[in-house]
Amino acid sequence: MKYECGDNSATASEEKNDRLAAIVSQYWGFSTLLPLQREAMLAVLDARDSLVVLPTGGGKSLCYQAPALLGDGLTVVVSPLISLMKDQVDGLIASGVPAGQLNSSLDARSQRDVESDVAEGRTKLLFVSPERVAAASFRRLLASVGVDAFAIDEAHCISHWGHDFRPEYRQLRDLRRLFPGASIHAYTATATTKVRSDIIEQLALREPVVLVGDFDRPNLTYRVVPRRRRELEQIEEVIARHRGEGGIIYCIRRRDVDEITAALRERGHDAVPYHAGLPIEERKEAQEAFTTERCQIVVATVAFGMGIDRSNVRFVLHAGMPKSLEHYQQEAGRAGRDGLDAECVLLYGRSDATTWRKILEQGSSERMSEEQLEVALRHLQEIDLYCTRSVCRHRALVEHFGQNLESPGCRACDVCLGDREVLPDSLVIAQKILSCIVRLRDPFGGNDIASVLRGERLERIRRRGHDTLSTYGILSAHAREEITAWIGQLVGAGLLQQEEGLYPVIRLTALGRQIFRGATDVKLFRSTGEAAVTAGRTWDGVDRDLFEVLRQWRKETADARGAAPFVIFSDATLRQLATARPSTFEGMRQLYGIGLTKLDEFGTEILDLLDQHCSTAGLTRDCALPSPPAVRFRGPRRPSPERDTARAAFRRGVSIDGVMETTGRARSTVVEYLSQYIEEERPSSISRWIPDDRYAAIAGAATKEGVERLKPIRDRLGESVSYDEIRLVLAHLRAGGAE
Repeated sequence: MKYECGDNSATASEEKNDRLAAIVSQYWGFSTLLPLQREAMLAVLDARDSLVVLPTGGGKSLCYQAPALLGDGLTVVVSPLISLMKDQVDGLIASGVPAGQLNSSLDARSQRDVESDVAEGRTKLLFVSPERVAAASFRRLLASVGVDAFAIDEAHCISHWGHDFRPEYRQLRDLRRLFPGASIHAYTATATTKVRSDIIEQLALREPVVLVGDFDRPNLTYRVVPRRRRELEQIEEVIARHRGEGGIIYCIRRRDVDEITAALRERGHDAVPYHAGLPIEERKEAQEAFTTERCQIVVATVAFGMGIDRSNVRFVLHAGMPKSLEHYQQEAGRAGRDGLDAECVLLYGRSDATTWRKILEQGSSERMSEEQLEVALRHLQEIDLYCTRSVCRHRALVEHFGQNLESPGCRACDVCLGDREVLPDSLVIAQKILSCIVRLRDPFGGNDIASVLRGERLERIRRRGHDTLSTYGILSAHAREEITAWIGQLVGAGLLQQEEGLYPVIRLTALGRQIFRGATDVKLFRSTGEAAVTAGRTWDGVDRDLFEVLRQWRKETADARGAAPFVIFSDATLRQLATARPSTFEGMRQLYGIGLTKLDEFGTEILDLLDQHCSTAGLTRDCALPSPPAVRFRGPRRPSPERDTARAAFRRGVSIDGVMETTGRARSTVVEYLSQYIEEERPSSISRWIPDDRYAAIAGAATKEGVERLKPIRDRLGESVSYDEIRLVLAHLRAGGAE
C-alpha cells in the first residue's frame, strides 16, 4: 500500500513539507531527507497508522522524532533496550528536542521528574520498554495526558515468524483498544512479507501506510571467506584494514567470544567481550566502553547489538555463520550507519550449520514450537546457501527480501571485486568430488567426504573400507577447508543436495549426474588471499590530521557530558568540517548534521580548533565540498506498477493531471514520480510540464538562493509559482539541465 496524503490539497501538502524541512534543518542539521522518510513523516502527521521497513542506517528514528515536534501531544516510543533509549534521548536533548525515558535505570526521584514533565506537557518524545507499557500505573499516566502516536521500534520482535521474537512485545496489541485515538507506527530494519503481515495483524493497524525501503546498503562491502585453521590471522587481517576504527566481531558460542578476546588482547588489541554468560555489570561496562569509544573492538554473541546506536562502526566480522539472513542483514547493518564506507566479513565453515542445528534442536523443547523450529531450520538453510553460492552478495541479500538489483555487479563484494578466482581445473575437481560421493554409496556429511578425498588415515575410514576406493586420496594436495568449501559451492550450484537434519548428509542430484557426461559446466572458486581495496571514496578532500583533531575534541566533549561521541557529531559531519574548513557560523550551518542548537553550543569551540589547525598547517578555508561520490551501482527499486505506468506516460508527454487520472494517485505522488523520471532519464527539456518562461525564472532564483531548499526560491518568486514547479525544475538542474 502506498501513502496518499490525507488532504489532497497541494497547498496543504507543501505546507507540511516545508514545516518538516524546517524542523529537520533546525534540530538535526539535515538539508535533505533519505528515501521514504518524508512519506513516513506525513503518515504520522496525518495520524494514519504505518509500517515502515528501512535498512539499518536508513533513518527510521527521524521518521517519528521530527513529526513529534509538530504535534500538540505526546509521542511514546517503545524500545527494547535501555542502552538504546539512553543514546537516543541523549542525542535528542543535545539537538534541543524535549525528550525523556522511563526505565529501570532511573532512581525513584528521576522517574518522578520524568513523569512530571510528561504530565505538564514539557516532553514531546517519551521512550519506554514494552514491559513499562504493560504497567497499569503507566497506562493511567498516558490516559491522563493523551497520546498522539505510538512508535514501535524493532517491531519485528512482535512476530513469531521474525528472527528475534520477544513475548513481551505481544502485550502491545492492547494499545489499539486502550488508546483508540492514537495512531500506531511500527518500524523495523528486517521484515519479510510474512513478518510484515504479522506485525500489522498483531498491532491491529488500521489501513496502514506500508513503506518498504531498499534493503541494499551500497556503502557496505560484503565478503564471505572460507575460515582457515589459523582463524585469528584472518581476524587480524580485517582489524589491520581498519586500524584505530570501531568494529564488532560476532561469534556463535560464548567460549568462542572468550577465546578470541583473550587471543586478541595477547596480541595487543584493546578488545572487550560481551555475552549473556558474563555478569550484568561486566556486560554494561563492555557496551559503554565500545559506545563511548574507550575501546574500538567488541567480541560478542548475538546478545550484543540491538541496543548499539554507534554510527561509526567501520567493520563487522562474523567469526561464524549467523543463523539466518535476517540476523545477518541486521548484524552486518550495524556497520556504516553514518553512510560512510564500511566492511562486512563473514568467515564461513561447513560445520557452522551443524553447530546451529544442535543449538536450535537442543533448545527447542524449552523455547520453540515444532513450527518455529521448522522456520528456524529453513532460515539456516537459506543463509548456508548464501555463503556457498558464487553470486553477487548485494544481489543475493536484496532478492531474499523480495527486491531486485538492477546492475549485474555491485563492485562491493568479494564475488564482484575479484577476491575469488576461478579454479582452472574446476570441472576435473568437481568430477572427483562427485565421483567420490557415488562410490561411497551411503550418504555422508561433507567432513567425511573431505576426509576420504584427502586420504586421511582414520579408523572410521578403514573400518568402512573407504581407503580401498579409487577416489581415496585423489585430492590429497588440497586442504580440508578448500574441499569442504568446494562441496558447499557444488551444493549452491545444485549439483549436490544437502539433506536437513541434526547430521546433514550430501547426495548427488540429477543435475550433478550430468557432469560426468560433460553436459553441465561448473565453476569452482578459491580465495586469492587478498581483499580488494574499496575504502577511500568518502575521504576525498578530507584533511586527515584535522579530522583526528576534531575526533579527539569530540571524544573529550562527550566524556565530559557522559555521552557517546556520535551524539555530539557523526564522523560524516567531522569529515565535512575537515574538508570545507569553514571560517564562519554561516559556513558551518551549511554542513551535514549541524543544527541550530549544536551550532550555538559547539560552534565557537570548533571555529577555534579550525583557526589554530589551519593556521599552523597553512590550509585554506571555506573550501567547496566535493560532489557526492558516484554510487557504485544503482540500488534496488521497489516494485511499483503505478510508477512504471507513470513513467511510460511521461515519455509520451502526458500531463501531470493525465497521469493522476491514469494511475489514481494524488498530485504529490505523481510529482514525485515525475521528479524521479527527470533525474534518472534526463530529458533535454521539461517544457511539457513547466513553461519555458517559468523554468527560466525558477532556475534564475535557484542560482541566487541555492538548490537545497524550496522555500527561499518560493519567497523570491512569489505565490504565483508552485512548490511542485520548483521541485521539478530543481530535479532537471540536478540531472544536468538543458543540453
